[in-house]
Amino acid sequence: MTRAHKIEAWIAAVVVPLVAVGVFALIRWQKQKPVTLRGSVIVRDVDPRKQLPIGGVLVSADVLNPPTSKTDSSGFFALTLPKSIRRGHPVVLHYRHPQYRPLDVKDYVGDQLYIVHLVPLDDKPAPKDQPSAKLSNVRVRYTEKTQTEFNVGSAVKTFEVQNKGNIPCRKQHPCSPDGKWKAALGSVTIDAGVGNEFRAPRASCIAGPCPFTRIESNQMLQAGRTLTLSVRDWSDTATFLLEAEVFRPMVSQREHWSYPAIFGEGMSFTLPSSAESVSIEADKDGQTIIFPLGPALQLSWATCDMGTNADQGRIYRCTLKPGYRFQ
Repeated sequence: MTRAHKIEAWIAAVVVPLVAVGVFALIRWQKQKPVTLRGSVIVRDVDPRKQLPIGGVLVSADVLNPPTSKTDSSGFFALTLPKSIRRGHPVVLHYRHPQYRPLDVKDYVGDQLYIVHLVPLDDKPAPKDQPSAKLSNVRVRYTEKTQTEFNVGSAVKTFEVQNKGNIPCRKQHPCSPDGKWKAALGSVTIDAGVGNEFRAPRASCIAGPCPFTRIESNQMLQAGRTLTLSVRDWSDTATFLLEAEVFRPMVSQREHWSYPAIFGEGMSFTLPSSAESVSIEADKDGQTIIFPLGPALQLSWATCDMGTNADQGRIYRCTLKPGYRFQ
């Protein structure tokens, strides 16, 4: 056996057992990870559009050291079981919410999604002789901050760059771009004033040997409170003109309207994350009333919750309280 063969045999004798031990340890570690049950709780209804998510449902399991979880505004829950409970183990899941009938479901721990439908406590239709408030023409009103600006004037500034042409540079800075002629540099700065900004700045040579001048600074192309113009002149004196529009930026509130989707006793709508001063306007028994929603999401005629979408937009879901109905 050659030396190379001996090295290969030694590597195989060492590496293969180590890999086997690592794989065994990984499998054992995976088995020891606790199992997490994931699911969603929604309203029971034959119409899929009325199967609204239910937030705030307490979910628990009848195992040793029973874990608990609570659904978020989208109805989602994640229930992590003790490590001793493995897949295939029988389990009873309990679902509790003060506005819905309690539900106990016998199931098995597995790799599946647990979708549960709850029945509202007031699922029975109201008697025909019992009056109920009618809500119609429901719309959502909110505001967003918008950046606006007003043209408050313009700025005009002229200045000269004094120089004498046809004088050799002899490497004495500044020189013409080709280094042949003596040049002069000149600059001017203008200020738009506190709270103002320049827009559409422009500069040009208006008198003198303009073909032998060049604008040196790019700052005059940038919007802001101040503008600076720098030029190079390698001939006789030249005159320049600097102009710009003056604007005052302002922040204002713009009003927007949105119309919710209504199915049965449920209402849903989405708003951008920048929405402020959210309120719901509706006709109640023929009278238009504005209901501020507020951060607590409290309405006299509905129970609401709010979640966040992947695009950071906000989704609102509201369910009517007893004694109200959409018309």
